[in-house]
Amino acid sequence: QVQLVESGGGLVQAGGSLRLSCAASGRSFSSYGMGWFRQAPGKEREFVATMNGGGGNLRYANSVQGRFTISRDNSKNTVYLQMSNLKPEDTAVYYCAAHTLGSYSPTEQRWYNYWGQGTQVTVYL
Repeated sequence: QVQLVESGGGLVQAGGSLRLSCAASGRSFSSYGMGWFRQAPGKEREFVATMNGGGGNLRYANSVQGRFTISRDNSKNTVYLQMSNLKPEDTAVYYCAAHTLGSYSPTEQRWYNYWGQGTQVTVYL
């Protein structure tokens, strides 16, 4: 089992950058694929980015492709989401999540077994 804690959210002006972190506790972090999802007010939670346990098979939502980068440091049990050129529509609670599907990188939430509590990102004009 793994526990996930996000950090790094905050208030940022449009065009700015933020880096979210997700620290994992538990064993065998590298065996978990990791993803980021977000939920804006009044909307359903949606996929943002994902990668497998080895750091490969990266996938991004079309809305963040080219602006966001997912990465991980298995020596620190941490996954990151670097967000650049932020837009007001990126405002949401961001969640990290973990799955046990090996080399796959699913975009559907149902494949993720563990979730963090979320961190708020607010982008203003």
